[in-house]
Amino acid sequence: MSTFNLKINNKTHTVEVADDTPLLWVLRDHLNLVGTKYGCGIGQCGACSVHVDGNVTRSCLLPVSVAKDMDITTIEGLSENGDHPVQQAWKDIDVPQCGYCQAGQIMTASSFLKNNPNPSREDIRNAMHGNICRCASYNSIEEAVKVAAEKMS
Repeated sequence: MSTFNLKINNKTHTVEVADDTPLLWVLRDHLNLVGTKYGCGIGQCGACSVHVDGNVTRSCLLPVSVAKDMDITTIEGLSENGDHPVQQAWKDIDVPQCGYCQAGQIMTASSFLKNNPNPSREDIRNAMHGNICRCASYNSIEEAVKVAAEKMS
């Protein structure tokens, strides 16, 4: 076991875990930040997406030993009151069905829009392609990302 100081959502957290513990399990099991979901465990579904140094990252693949000097943002830290434009667009379009994948979808969309504030529909599809929604809310997700882009401009 090693001790790690992690900067998560603009706060420093100290955890004692094995070096190879995935960030996902540190967030959920040690810090009670359960908005980040476990989906597949192999980085293919996007449910565990967080921002690491501003870039969308699959937390199930990132060992805590690598994350120790990085700036990490979870869905809980995206906005203080759930009022980030992407979160607002998700509400406006009424995207969630079961909701399980939504935190990962929102984290992917918010990172994408930071780098591409005026995306085409094709840009949105390509950016969101790696996030799986078992309810098949893809059309609503695409629309919400477009609405969020408009809100942000």
